[in-house]
Amino acid sequence: MSNYLDETQLLYKNAATEPDVGLCCTTNPIWQLPELTIPNRMLQMNYGCGSTVHPRDLVNNPKILYVGVGGGLELLQFAYFNRNRGAVVGVDSVDEMLNACQENIIEAQRVNDWFESDYINLVKGNALDLNLADQTIDVAAQNCLFNIFNSDDLDKALTEIYRVLKPNGRLVLSDPICEQKMPQKLKEDDRLRAACLSGAIPLNEYLQKLVNIGFGTIEIRAKRPYRVLASKKFDTLKNITIESVEICAIKDPVPSDGPCVFTGRSAIYFGDEEFYDDKKGHVLFNNQPLSICDKTATMLESLNKNDIYVSPSDWNYDGGGCC
Repeated sequence: MSNYLDETQLLYKNAATEPDVGLCCTTNPIWQLPELTIPNRMLQMNYGCGSTVHPRDLVNNPKILYVGVGGGLELLQFAYFNRNRGAVVGVDSVDEMLNACQENIIEAQRVNDWFESDYINLVKGNALDLNLADQTIDVAAQNCLFNIFNSDDLDKALTEIYRVLKPNGRLVLSDPICEQKMPQKLKEDDRLRAACLSGAIPLNEYLQKLVNIGFGTIEIRAKRPYRVLASKKFDTLKNITIESVEICAIKDPVPSDGPCVFTGRSAIYFGDEEFYDDKKGHVLFNNQPLSICDKTATMLESLNKNDIYVSPSDWNYDGGGCC
């Protein structure tokens, strides 16, 4: 095991033994769901930079995999949507984290009448070598974990997730990203990488890795400021800004003309006709916005029509769309 993974094991062993509220900072409010009570220690151990729980992913009692269990918050939220024995599988490589998570799950059973602890199955495992059968998972999720990996290990983790997902299954992730060039000395700082900071890569590089693995549809659901590495503290030429991003990557074939990547863009036709048909599968009804992928946005912009408005990315895609 490489040094940064050793350091990660140590960091999360300590965070399991003594909850570290400041270790991560979720960038959105915790889901408040009817009849769901979250134990306080579980909240304190919410080690993530966003959320991977989206109700529209969780219809029809999906089989769910969550890699890097933390205090069990998102495991409990996932179980809210599938209340069957073993429906949610939590994988972690740190014994202390698995033990702390199990204790929190038992407490969650005590304070939630609807919840049974055996809805969740905790498994000792490794994101780089999941001990699960091929094509057995509907929804896989990870929150602020994959960014710790170096490039080769990130490819392995994504490949493993892709392998266990069923066709049209979903990988929902929340991770830090950084559009600035991360100094090599910070990349090689095992502690910073383990703390989910110096492993952050540019969004387009992350998306390309997902496409290379085989994900044909990708949704950018949120992108927000997350951390600043101050130049005076880290001895860099300038401050380094890190953002958090929430992505859903769908295991469908990559189209021959490239992936469908949704970044929150829309098109509106406002011409004289009732609708505009581009003869390529996209129909725009008069003055009705349509969510479009970046590929379609580029095509519509290339038409240079003065009666079609194409919005910029707002990084907040929430369903619907042209594809």
